[in-house]
Amino acid sequence: MQEVGILPIIEDEELKERRKKRITLIGQVLIGILFFVLWELLTKWKIIDSYYWSSPTIIWETGIIAFTEGTLWSDLLYTSGATIIGFLFGTFFGALLGLSFWWSYFYSRITEPYLIAFNAIPKLALAPVLVILFGIGFSSKVVLAFMMTVIVTAIAAHSGVKSVDADLEKMLFSLGAKKHHIFAKVVIPSAMPWIVSSLKINIALALAGTIVGEFISSRQGIGRMILYAGQIMNINLVWVGVVVLSILSVLMYIGTVWLEKRLLKGKRLRE
Repeated sequence: MQEVGILPIIEDEELKERRKKRITLIGQVLIGILFFVLWELLTKWKIIDSYYWSSPTIIWETGIIAFTEGTLWSDLLYTSGATIIGFLFGTFFGALLGLSFWWSYFYSRITEPYLIAFNAIPKLALAPVLVILFGIGFSSKVVLAFMMTVIVTAIAAHSGVKSVDADLEKMLFSLGAKKHHIFAKVVIPSAMPWIVSSLKINIALALAGTIVGEFISSRQGIGRMILYAGQIMNINLVWVGVVVLSILSVLMYIGTVWLEKRLLKGKRLRE
């Protein structure tokens, strides 16, 4: 009688991927908890000076007071609003600028060195001029966030344009395709991964530009709150601002990851 062999169990790849993500998330959360527990214990045991480094419990208590009795909530909305608006405008117009290089060889070659040179300029060094030019209000923070992101996106889009297959373009032209058809159906989809890849960098740059603008001169914002807390030697409030900015940057990063998946979803389905 023939013995029936045991068939190997083939694990579902999707379930395997979910398990990996779940384990990764648990590991990340545990490391975060361990960090804050160690921070709390080291300050309680006087190993590190709580005056300079504060402690998670004191930061939490100070943050609650700042939210309920202070202006932390409005400052958070101010900073996040300026960052997101500057980020969106910078990404959009930077993508348009980078994609426009495809339309003309000479325009691309003549403009490219200036684009690279402008990218090399430390935009944050221009922050005082921009604040004076656009005022100490909300608009100057948006402009700073915009300046930090527009060139990065333009360079990324330009790199995507240069990666387009020239032989494919020639073939489509020979088949009677118009230039705007190739631009819409070939150039933009080819450059999209390059543009999307710059989003994670841009959101951090936009936040940095907004904070520097608030440091220089502002009536609101987390940067203004940190600067004010430093001037009155309220170290606990400084740490509240730092922690809030850290949480805000993580949330914005998660948002760009979600946006990246949405923008590349159609491309992946076609592949």
